[in-house]
Amino acid sequence: MKTTKPVFNPFSPEFHKNPYPTYHRLRTEDPIHWSFFKAWVITRYDDTEAILKDPRFQVDDLPVRLQEKNAYLKKGDLDTLSKTIDKWLLFQKDSDHARLRGLVSKVFSPTSLEVMRPVIQENVNKLLAKVKHTGKMDLIGDLASSLPAITITNILGLPPEDFEKLIPWAHDLSFILDQPMSLEGYQRQNQVAIEARDYFLQFMTQQRQNLTPGLISQLQTVKDQENRLTEDEILGLCLLLLFGALETTKSFIGNAMLALLQHREKLEELKCNPNLINQAVEELLRYDTPAQMITRLAREDVVIRDKTIAKGDRVILCLGAANRDPVQFSQPDTINFQRQNRNLPFGGGSHFCLGAFLARVQGQIAINTLIQNLPNLQLATDTNSLDWRESTSVRGLKSLPLTFDYV
Repeated sequence: MKTTKPVFNPFSPEFHKNPYPTYHRLRTEDPIHWSFFKAWVITRYDDTEAILKDPRFQVDDLPVRLQEKNAYLKKGDLDTLSKTIDKWLLFQKDSDHARLRGLVSKVFSPTSLEVMRPVIQENVNKLLAKVKHTGKMDLIGDLASSLPAITITNILGLPPEDFEKLIPWAHDLSFILDQPMSLEGYQRQNQVAIEARDYFLQFMTQQRQNLTPGLISQLQTVKDQENRLTEDEILGLCLLLLFGALETTKSFIGNAMLALLQHREKLEELKCNPNLINQAVEELLRYDTPAQMITRLAREDVVIRDKTIAKGDRVILCLGAANRDPVQFSQPDTINFQRQNRNLPFGGGSHFCLGAFLARVQGQIAINTLIQNLPNLQLATDTNSLDWRESTSVRGLKSLPLTFDYV
């Protein structure tokens, strides 16, 4: 009987619901896979880790490609979107990346973020207090969306009440990494970039007259006094933090709680042993990684497993697949809090995610608080009815209805 070759189609509804069977087939049958949309798809752990650290590969050239798409538009342009993401750390190369990352890395260091634990815990408690008396909640809408928005608002020094403005901007901008996209989709994102930039520009103008604590104030001081930063770079960093800090953390909290509720014995293990939370978070990040894919470009011809990746070829690194590779992780489709993890939920190399530790801290606090404070926590829907976001780059739920005993 003739068998069909594996096909990588991250846009299919089946893939959105569960990408792991597709990853398994690709890892086994075609780990260096040439996809129908003209890109190499990498699914094994060792290949993914090696490419992330390999100087023969560079970050994606999406800002340049967006500029080129202007020629196909009958009306308007994508200039604001292109100019904005061009300053994201995701797309910065070499010395520019090192300079910009150096200006903000201290704020996101473990030392700086550890002191935020009491504030994050207080914010989790306040969000849960709004629903604890009802016996039900939508985890995504009631907690997972708001918590990282409140946290990044605090870090940036924005007015606390503005956190709700950030949530839809972060959600819409996160789809910029889903490639390819329609021209209409890019135009919608361009409008979002215009709105978000206008908000931050207005805030930065006010800040010049009355400096208040926060990262934006620090960056403006560097710009004005040391001349090592431009206004566009500040705006790019702010909008990158919206996407990076909000969407991946929101998705991780949702994915992790769903996994625990589907594996009740692991939820009970964590409830009885709250000191396991750090190991649990690492394992849950591995088990259902929120940042599923990242893209690199070959700077020169590279041969991997007898296949030649030509100079200029686009390479899609499937972090979700690498984190379920049985060569690296014994019984990868099971949850094991005792596992010695070398997972890849935040990329690797010099472009390792700046907000990785912040996501971990928020996940640790949110998950432990939910488990320890909401008795008889249950899914309020059938798992087949779960609504996953239509994204290729970020895996997460649109909603996660839960019930629990009245508190």
